[in-house]
Amino acid sequence: GPLWERPLMEVRLGELHTWISTCTFTPQGLLGAVQRAWSSYCAKYIHVKQGGPAGISMLLAGYCLLSYGWNYQHFKRHRWRKYH
Repeated sequence: GPLWERPLMEVRLGELHTWISTCTFTPQGLLGAVQRAWSSYCAKYIHVKQGGPAGISMLLAGYCLLSYGWNYQHFKRHRWRKYH
C-alpha cells in the first residue's frame, strides 16, 4: 500500500524520513495516532483469546518505570538525607 498507510514497524529505514513527513502533527492527528497505538496494544496484548497476564504486567511495569523517573530527584535527595 501507500507509504502513509503503513504502520511504523513496516517502514524501512530508508523510507523513514519520507514516512515522518507524511504524518500530521496537528492535535487531531496526534490524538488519532495515540488512539491507533492504544487499540493496537490492546488488540495484541489485552484482547486475546488465550492470553496471560503479559499485557497487564507490561502496562504496570511501564507505569512503575515512568513514576520512578518522575520522582527520581526526590528519591535521590531522600537517599542522601536518610542517615544524616
